[in-house]
Amino acid sequence: MNFSIRHAKENDLDLINLIDNDSGTTISILPGYGAILHAFHIRLKDGSLYNVIDNYHDGSELKRELSRSFKGPKLSPFPCRIPDGVYHFDGQEYRFAHLFGDGTAIHGLLFDKPFTVIEENAGDSGATVSMQYSYVKDDPGYPFLYTCIVSYRLHPGNTLEVVTTVTNDDQETIPIADGWHPYWRLGGKADDWQLQFHAAAIVDFDQRLVPTGSLTPYQVFETARLLGDTFLDNCFALRPGLVSAACELYNPANGLQVSFFPDATFPYLQIYTPNTRDSIAVENLSGAPDCFNNNMGLLLLQPGHSQIFTVRYKVSVD
Repeated sequence: MNFSIRHAKENDLDLINLIDNDSGTTISILPGYGAILHAFHIRLKDGSLYNVIDNYHDGSELKRELSRSFKGPKLSPFPCRIPDGVYHFDGQEYRFAHLFGDGTAIHGLLFDKPFTVIEENAGDSGATVSMQYSYVKDDPGYPFLYTCIVSYRLHPGNTLEVVTTVTNDDQETIPIADGWHPYWRLGGKADDWQLQFHAAAIVDFDQRLVPTGSLTPYQVFETARLLGDTFLDNCFALRPGLVSAACELYNPANGLQVSFFPDATFPYLQIYTPNTRDSIAVENLSGAPDCFNNNMGLLLLQPGHSQIFTVRYKVSVD
């Protein structure tokens, strides 16, 4: 077979590896912690394998840092921030018990939850692993029942497709949004990388990084340009109907490039440049920050209904 799946324990981390046996490209996933995308190894021109995902080196670092840096997990049932952890839905006020250090609810409730593997397949055309987590009203701020299934599919050509299916298991309509939080590293410093993304507008934030409700036209990175010392911690509304990549990162020094292809269910793009400047978080989101209050991309999922969210990542070396 051209593709295979291997389970491994490395540095106290239980990994599932999807492997392209021809190219050596390997995707590593951590089901036990938020279905984390832990690694995306691609072969460079010198024959070595390079991981384009900024991850946790071992189990100790993951347990210590995950709830602060959120590298790679599923963001569900909401992405980004909800100020003071409070929102209103269907005439009621809800308050999350799980809050971040700044007093906001952040990045949902599944980022550290143990997903259970439900399917594995490998053959000549690709390798797939699917895992699920059933949420059972763990936080009083979200007293609803739903199931989240995440499928990682490694295709030929160094292409990873990530498909998320959320199903409302409750007896009432539930508010929900979806997102991802991978940090990408292309070698060296981000200042020397080129960034391009096709935004219709930037979501205006207040001082707490919460949307004000207005949008401002934005085209700064419509064409590829060096990131330089630009600092980003912003959300952008993507131009609808894109056929080409919605976003691209490129390192001219080694030819590494990552292209992002979200489907129409991910109309928002959040980009964050950490102070270390050696990686960038590029987050595909179905809803803007605080969508539980501002309704920007909020999905109202009826009982028994499901919603599928899909994004593809293609890594190449020129």
